[in-house]
Amino acid sequence: MIPGSFDYVVAHSVPEAVALLEQHGDEAKILAGGHSLIPLLRFRFASPSVLVDINRIADLEYLREASGTLRIGALTREATLDTSPLITTRYPILRDTSIMVADPVVRNWATVGGNIAHADPANDHPATMLALDASVVATGPSGERVIPIEEFFTDSAFETTLKPNELLTEIRVPSPSERSGGAYFKLERKVGDYAIAGVAAYIALDGKGLVTYAGIGLTNVGPHPIKAHDAGNSLLGKPLDDTAIHQAADLAAAAAQPNSDDRGPAEYKRGMVRTLCVRALRKALERATGGK
Repeated sequence: MIPGSFDYVVAHSVPEAVALLEQHGDEAKILAGGHSLIPLLRFRFASPSVLVDINRIADLEYLREASGTLRIGALTREATLDTSPLITTRYPILRDTSIMVADPVVRNWATVGGNIAHADPANDHPATMLALDASVVATGPSGERVIPIEEFFTDSAFETTLKPNELLTEIRVPSPSERSGGAYFKLERKVGDYAIAGVAAYIALDGKGLVTYAGIGLTNVGPHPIKAHDAGNSLLGKPLDDTAIHQAADLAAAAAQPNSDDRGPAEYKRGMVRTLCVRALRKALERATGGK
């Protein structure tokens, strides 16, 4: 299909983009990488009256680590996470996630902020950000506000707590502690496809090898990105042995809310959550203990 007619404007700064959103309200859509928005326009699932192109805002493309936080500019391309030495050495779970997004051609233009702001439960970054206990920065007419990632997503697909006159400008990830690690795994029908199911897991250990933090996020097994709280909480204060891992995986599967579709029946997807959770936790433990 052909998209409906719309106006196209380019914002060269965050204040300019916010002013355009303030002017047009719900009638405006942000254009970043466009890989989610353009198909919606083509099938007329979205019919904005104006597109606000933010790709010329150079200030929104960066990776910076300072004061115990990794700051990712919303326009940072997926390919940057693929190749960044900082991400590879300090945040390998983010590289696990980015390399699962579509294909290299798409990742050269697709943005991390767009992947999260689109709030598609089938997108890969939401589960990882939930596991990492990240937050996002929304910038609007009144300035910036920091939103914990769990409060950013709602109970409905493709919806967030961003206001119509706000722009997602930054993602903030806590820097890793000395004995921490994470991993992301997903099952797909073919390379570059949306997940049949995906699991992100992140853990931190104390000096005795007991779990002090555990976050588990789920991809494409519910109407919204899911954080499996019971699964993560079940690991606290315990060594991450096989018994604890399998108990957490069972709880993660129970937290999933999949539907049966052409990617498989619901029970199959729950089974895949269980299997992927075991793999993700084992890999997270390997990374947290230096491969030991």
